[in-house]
Amino acid sequence: MNHIKPIYYSAVAFFALVACNAQKQVSKITTPITVSSPLIIKKVAPISETDLKRWSHLDLVKDTIPGMSVDKAYSELLKNKKGVKVIVGIVDSGVDIDHEDLKSVIWTNAKEIAGNGIDDDKNGFVDDIHGWNFLGDSGFENLEMTRILKKADDGTVTYKNAKADYEKKYNEALEGKQQVDFLLNTNKVIQTYLKKDDYTLEELNAIVSTDEALNKSKMIMTRIIGQSGPKFTDDIEEYRKYIYDQLNYNLNKEFNGRKVVGDNPDDIKDTKYGNNIVYGPDKEEALHGTHVAGIIAQVRNNNIGGDGVANNVEIMAVRAVPNGDEYDKDIALAIRYAVDNGAKVINGSFGKSYSPHKQWVFDAIKYAEKKDVLFVHASGNDGNDIDLEKNINFPNDSEDNKIEFANNVLTVGALNNAYGETVVAPFSNYGPINVDVYAPGMEIYATVPNNKFKYEQGTSMASPNAAGVAALVRSYYPKLSAKQVKQILMDSGTPLPASVELGENNEKKSATDTSKSGKMINAYNALILAERLSKN
Repeated sequence: MNHIKPIYYSAVAFFALVACNAQKQVSKITTPITVSSPLIIKKVAPISETDLKRWSHLDLVKDTIPGMSVDKAYSELLKNKKGVKVIVGIVDSGVDIDHEDLKSVIWTNAKEIAGNGIDDDKNGFVDDIHGWNFLGDSGFENLEMTRILKKADDGTVTYKNAKADYEKKYNEALEGKQQVDFLLNTNKVIQTYLKKDDYTLEELNAIVSTDEALNKSKMIMTRIIGQSGPKFTDDIEEYRKYIYDQLNYNLNKEFNGRKVVGDNPDDIKDTKYGNNIVYGPDKEEALHGTHVAGIIAQVRNNNIGGDGVANNVEIMAVRAVPNGDEYDKDIALAIRYAVDNGAKVINGSFGKSYSPHKQWVFDAIKYAEKKDVLFVHASGNDGNDIDLEKNINFPNDSEDNKIEFANNVLTVGALNNAYGETVVAPFSNYGPINVDVYAPGMEIYATVPNNKFKYEQGTSMASPNAAGVAALVRSYYPKLSAKQVKQILMDSGTPLPASVELGENNEKKSATDTSKSGKMINAYNALILAERLSKN
């Protein structure tokens, strides 16, 4: 699964990535915007900590930061309006429904009596008070390519490709293990010398020694702290966990994460599984889903953490995404669950390269379309053109990767926080056919389990930013269809610069090569266009 993981390219690139939000000095440019055509002044000074925590809510013209103009929308368009409640389904790793900045916006199934062990609403799920956990007590899983290789070689192209991709990824993981082990050992040398686990750059610089090994470790850690900042030990630990999880679970052919669930993942009719503990067996493992939920709905203006995009939403937690690749069956049933229980927007910050039962998911998307539900999906974090067949990111809304079979899927790429040629995040997938629009995805501050907040980045963060705007539009203009809301978000966006850098290799392409719309989501413009459409 290429979304639920943090974004790491190599040890060096990872630590460099932390500081990649530095702004370049740039000049004034004029860019047409759907609703108005103001003079855009790109950012010169670094973003302040206050602005960084909520940059996705800021305005490109007023704040010179390529946010979604959410604050402007509230202050100028929504201050005297009341919207209706919109349920947003979060199909993800789980949500900490007890988080202080989320608990007041968690969906509650009014038709179910908590704790009585009875399926009161007869929807097939016992005591599903706040959603459903399709993974039960499972947390870690294989990648889909690993699962394919665990089966017999059937001579298909799929098996051959999976084998090649697996070998490449496994070798990269082994290299990553060497890198992270080296970093851990280097850090340990300094920790042992200073007799403390946490130390500052000043303490590091104060080390004076003739010990060659110590001086080498000092030099390396000085560089890492300079790139990563004071939380460098946390960054190293995250990198270690990512690499070791790959080797121990995601790429381990001997590991069977599904056994504890007790169902047959290859039988879509086997639906009696899972439980109602929507954050899973380990609340900390619900970090990804909790962060996604916070981006959409953490309470606005309460002086706790950050602010959510939408103010009239209820979060329905549907746990279906493990640490590894999700099963097609779980995703299909999760989408249907969210639809059947009232969600009008579903966020899917997940994806994978192989989908053996993709038709189940396609059918679920069509079902959501029939029920007028918008499915917002992250485009992926590989820095690839997903219009190319070799780079397909599942689930998608096209059986041939060209023609859409549904009009309710919005696929979202990720933005950096500096307007200009580098505004598209280097990890973001792109494609003029299969990516619809872009939203902020670099360094997004939101809720994580146990009443904490954290910066995360990825198209996983761009998708809920877009979903939040979609929920905002559906709240204040509830008569608009999912198809109309999708088109509004695409048509009303702020245009990307004429030329942008895409992928890890910073290949320069025109805005029309980035996505179907060539635009960045803008809440202010979206609400204005929604108003016009509603009147018509």
